[in-house]
Amino acid sequence: MKPTVIISTYPNKKSISKIANELVNNKIVACVNISKISSIYSWNKKIENTTEYLAIFKTMTKNKKLLKKKILESHPYDVPEIVEVEVTSMNKSYLKWLIDSTN
Repeated sequence: MKPTVIISTYPNKKSISKIANELVNNKIVACVNISKISSIYSWNKKIENTTEYLAIFKTMTKNKKLLKKKILESHPYDVPEIVEVEVTSMNKSYLKWLIDSTN
């Protein structure tokens, strides 16, 4: 079994908290880290400078397709960020917890 990390950004804490709780409760993810960030990006031919919430979803490869689907279905943005990060190394005790938390 291989761990997977998916990253996305959300417009407010309420929108990410709702889906994060559902995903952890249903054991699709073991954990979602949520951090308030500043984002500067181009949107509709304008430069935006906004506050967003960065979500780091931690799961196993077997759940990544369902996780991406759930993020896409529930995301408030027209073009949500869904980025998969390859995990090449993880300490054994954390990996065991991740596996146990998603089974």
